[in-house]
Amino acid sequence: MPIQRQEALPDVPVARRVRVFCRGIRANGRRCGRELFDDLSRARRLGPECDPETRGGHERRDVDQEPIPGL
Repeated sequence: MPIQRQEALPDVPVARRVRVFCRGIRANGRRCGRELFDDLSRARRLGPECDPETRGGHERRDVDQEPIPGL
């Protein structure tokens, strides 16, 4: 059976990345306006500090614990 080789992709011109800024609102009522670099932040247009959803990448699990003695 002959070995099939993949052809190289043609050179793709590198496009300039569009600058995206956070649209979140800070505690003082002003827009955040920080430049975003993370792909998820750029898609949501919210930085990790302004995004109301958690970004841990895992589900939150609350653990039942015994109460602290004396409290």
